[in-house]
Amino acid sequence: MFRFVPLIFILLLPLSVHAQQQTFAEWLDELRAEALALGISVETLTALNGIAPLERVLELDGSQPEFVQTFTRYIELRVTPNQIARGQALLREHAELLADVQARYGIQPHYLVAFWAIESNFGSATGGFSVLEALATLAYDPRRAEFFREQLLTALQIIDDGHIPPERMTGSWAGAMGQLQFLPTVFRNYAVDGDGDDRADIWNSLPDVFYSAANFISQSGWRGDERWGREVLLPEDFDYSLVGTRNLKPLAEWREMGLRTISGDPIPVADMRAAVALPAGAAGPAFLTYNNFRVTMLYNPSVFYAITVGYLADRFTGSPPIAHMPVNETALSRVQVEELQVLLNSRGFDSGEPDGRVGSRTRAAIRAYQSEQGLIPDGHASMDLLDRLRD
Repeated sequence: MFRFVPLIFILLLPLSVHAQQQTFAEWLDELRAEALALGISVETLTALNGIAPLERVLELDGSQPEFVQTFTRYIELRVTPNQIARGQALLREHAELLADVQARYGIQPHYLVAFWAIESNFGSATGGFSVLEALATLAYDPRRAEFFREQLLTALQIIDDGHIPPERMTGSWAGAMGQLQFLPTVFRNYAVDGDGDDRADIWNSLPDVFYSAANFISQSGWRGDERWGREVLLPEDFDYSLVGTRNLKPLAEWREMGLRTISGDPIPVADMRAAVALPAGAAGPAFLTYNNFRVTMLYNPSVFYAITVGYLADRFTGSPPIAHMPVNETALSRVQVEELQVLLNSRGFDSGEPDGRVGSRTRAAIRAYQSEQGLIPDGHASMDLLDRLRD
């Protein structure tokens, strides 16, 4: 089944080694011919008249953040008292609509509103780029031309089908559209006309926004009778090699290992499998994550993102703040992560080609080093770890 293609995956798609040989005008003429062959109308294709590559899109595509954001900072920016209060007010305001969506798709309202908050600040930050110009820029660039060409042709089909006029088809620099930031191919597969006007307007119609998002989340395997996860306490003798989204175990097994709720009680047991996540390493909070956490990662494959969606949803319903947030968590720059990787490699712990990114290979190398040094093998890249490697 087709799955949502998150931005981080787009950025990691293989890059073409061939330079673009055509002028943009020649390339655009070729695209028009392909679109006509696909049945897209001449009238719709007039939306391509006058477009040109956007330098700002290429700048954003090639930019890299200077610092690797910490879990603390990630949460602080997205789960604020104002966001919690606003989400609670919107849940009340749209209660009837959200109940209808839940009845059809099984997505609990507080989770759907949390996705809405994180993706577009409740619809107020959907991106100001022309989707056609942004996608044309990226499709003309030879690095990921095939992927973005499909997105552009699909965007033209969306316009041709009457869902949105071209001048109102706005989105992010990467072509993600509307209040839940769907790429055009995601729209094609999951967009729903929720208000009965024969259009799926994920930019302006909340019924269309909520029905479409719920359709995607539901088809991805969401379970409407389960939560996303919970913060837990780990036992002192916990085996940190068990951390990670792939290490799924029955709740009963985690309970036997001594995992407890924040209040100190044994974790409740149900017929569910779960994994342990440590977004800030052993010094930060621990979370036991369930099926709906893994579904959230299909929307965006970031542990930070998935925890934040679930945590914000919990705060909407009155749950307390995270109990064990790290103190003075320091962000590593990309240069420092690259240095850490070089040092690990020099000591025989293979972190791969140094690239400034903390991926699974780097985390495995960190765990191996920590185990050798008698440290807690949580695989977490930190300033303390870098300082130790420098000594």
